Amino acid sequence: MIRVAMGQMKVEGNKVSENLSRAVGMIELAAKRGHDLIVLPECLDIGWTCQDANVLAGQIPGEISNVLCQSAKTQNIYVVAGLTEKSNGRLYSSALLISPQGAVLLKHRKINILRIARHIYSIGRTLSVVETELGNIGIPICADNFPNSHAIAHALARMGADVILSPCSWAVPPNHDNRIKPYGDMWERSYVRIARLFNIPIVGVSNTGTIESGPWKDYRCIGCSLAVSAEGRILIKGEYSHTEQSLLSVDVELAKNKKVGTEISDMLEEKVVDSGLITDCI
Repeated sequence: MIRVAMGQMKVEGNKVSENLSRAVGMIELAAKRGHDLIVLPECLDIGWTCQDANVLAGQIPGEISNVLCQSAKTQNIYVVAGLTEKSNGRLYSSALLISPQGAVLLKHRKINILRIARHIYSIGRTLSVVETELGNIGIPICADNFPNSHAIAHALARMGADVILSPCSWAVPPNHDNRIKPYGDMWERSYVRIARLFNIPIVGVSNTGTIESGPWKDYRCIGCSLAVSAEGRILIKGEYSHTEQSLLSVDVELAKNKKVGTEISDMLEEKVVDSGLITDCI
């Protein structure tokens, strides 16, 4: 069992120091409340699709990532966080898994870049899973878990992932009425399907705040962070709000008797027959 904190924090475009201060505050609060690990949003440093990303983004490791590493070490807690990475003249939406000793154990560069963001971010080229005392962890980012992108989750399952932890930035148009069209159905369906297919619990954490520049200028990031059990049961869902911040808490149980290797194919075939689940990634 892992006690996971979900840091549904406010992210402001361009405001690196303010955003990092909020992230550090979330890390401190998560540790104070006895969590093993905290998941923070995508591009928490400068905001998703920030038009000044090329100027403000940093290298990893670098000054920005070092702030989170120091906080993880000080608070003795695992941290998963999304940052904007600059490397060899390119930008990436990246995610880090940081150990309680402040070391970067895993870095993932987002693969499934939205069409509207391809002029900003380059496509990640690798997938990986890291072994920790909490279990084997994979850290895909936001749209990497789209319903039509489950090959990524499948690859992580093949690599031995026990849990998927995903920094996200979920946004809606400024005129979106959540009473008429509640947000999150797509993510719920996608997360439940991933969990049920691969026996992997999955946690996605989104920020709040308004996107202040770029192709989705004035869109609102609305939280709705989501955790789903290995059996496909929704454990918790964050509040829909573009102004409020919250630290959610969820106990995530890893699946027992995990399948590996070709056993995964056998398991998927059985599930398709027994439950009617449709998959093209057996």
